[in-house]
Amino acid sequence: MTNSAPRYCENADMSFPNPSDLLILLTVSRSGRFTTAAEALELNHTTVSRRIAALEKSLGGHVLVRASGGWELTELGFRAVAAAERVASAVNGLADGDDDAPVTGVVRMSATDGFSAYIAAPAFARLRREHPPRLSVEIVAATRRASQTRSGLDLEVVVGEPQVHRAEAFRLGEYMLGLYASREYLSEWGTPRSVVEAAEHQLVYFIDSMLQVDSLDTPRRLLPTMKDSLSSTNVFVHVEATRAGAGIGLLPCFMADRHDDLVRLLPAEIAERLGYWLVARPDSLRQPAVAVVVAALRDATAAYEDHLLGRSAIRF
Repeated sequence: MTNSAPRYCENADMSFPNPSDLLILLTVSRSGRFTTAAEALELNHTTVSRRIAALEKSLGGHVLVRASGGWELTELGFRAVAAAERVASAVNGLADGDDDAPVTGVVRMSATDGFSAYIAAPAFARLRREHPPRLSVEIVAATRRASQTRSGLDLEVVVGEPQVHRAEAFRLGEYMLGLYASREYLSEWGTPRSVVEAAEHQLVYFIDSMLQVDSLDTPRRLLPTMKDSLSSTNVFVHVEATRAGAGIGLLPCFMADRHDDLVRLLPAEIAERLGYWLVARPDSLRQPAVAVVVAALRDATAAYEDHLLGRSAIRF
């Protein structure tokens, strides 16, 4: 009797998938783009596309579908990636015991503007010095909810505890929002001595209709009658508009305290603590490159805690 070849699934029309094709899918799943995966694998775009098509033929269904941000995994794709992770783990196991093996790869993450600039970027600069030149990090700066698919991303840093599926989430740390105005603004318009007086001024903050993060809806709760002055989706615009005298800004203390021309107002009444949470798929966390990035973000956030909570003003 002749033994039949092993099958990936029970459908008799499907052939056993090529492990190399599974690893290509794994790389595509991390970037969401064929071109990026092709560069990482040192292949051309056409080859990646052809190997994904071959994998889909062997599995009898689509593993990827087009989305606005690139390619996303289907249910079959998620199962195939899980199998690819096991293949990759087995291959990586051959190098176990080599403590000097370099950490390599591209790690792509999204995070808020302030976190990206003042925590993530310096942390990654230190990592690059420790793992030159094979570790590369890409940051997508955005203030939004955690994605339910995370296609094209290894990590996300979001504000507020996320509700996610097929992912792990843990708190990195907290930061403080405070009310600020420029010295020139206060000289012209007066310094509010209470929340009621502050509400008579105009606010510099996020565009209410475009705000995706419930935890950042602080002004509508603490200062419900305060009218908007200048609104933006970018927190750096909030800081600079407040410095220019556009109104009173609700700003992260670790960003506002860098500027001598800004004065914090009513710190006992307006002091909103918000959490930074990191979100990642379990398969991403098992990648050595992602693991070192996560460790670096944990360390950097902890080291920056006093500044994040407004306990130690930074002056330059």
